[in-house]
Amino acid sequence: MARVKRGVTAHAKHKKVLKAAKGFYGRRKNTIRAAKAAVDRSKQYAYRDRKVNKRNFRALWIQRINAAVRESGLTYGRFIDGLNKAGIEVDRKVLSDMAIHEPAAFGALVEASKKALAYLKDAGTKNEFESAVK
Repeated sequence: MARVKRGVTAHAKHKKVLKAAKGFYGRRKNTIRAAKAAVDRSKQYAYRDRKVNKRNFRALWIQRINAAVRESGLTYGRFIDGLNKAGIEVDRKVLSDMAIHEPAAFGALVEASKKALAYLKDAGTKNEFESAVK
């Protein structure tokens, strides 16, 4: 059986890791052992933080929607509840964008939400509706 020399493969693997470690400080960018550990860790952080990024953006959208809706006398939770009861399916990213760039269209959604919550007037106590819609 022929002898297999692995120098070419090893060199290619090292080169790939060192390319990924470009921009790191100190020995982490040019020593294969340190670079491999740093690159592995950086990939773990990247994977985790892609999820965190989604979480942060959703929180930002919710804050923006809440601020815009409170000007109309609703809370965020009541607004979303009203939209669901009205059968309007718009995601939070779009709602946030509408609140900023298209206030008239967003106002129409707020009115639709309030209309869907109007059943609270008749159903329970007066305070329940008033706390929902000011």
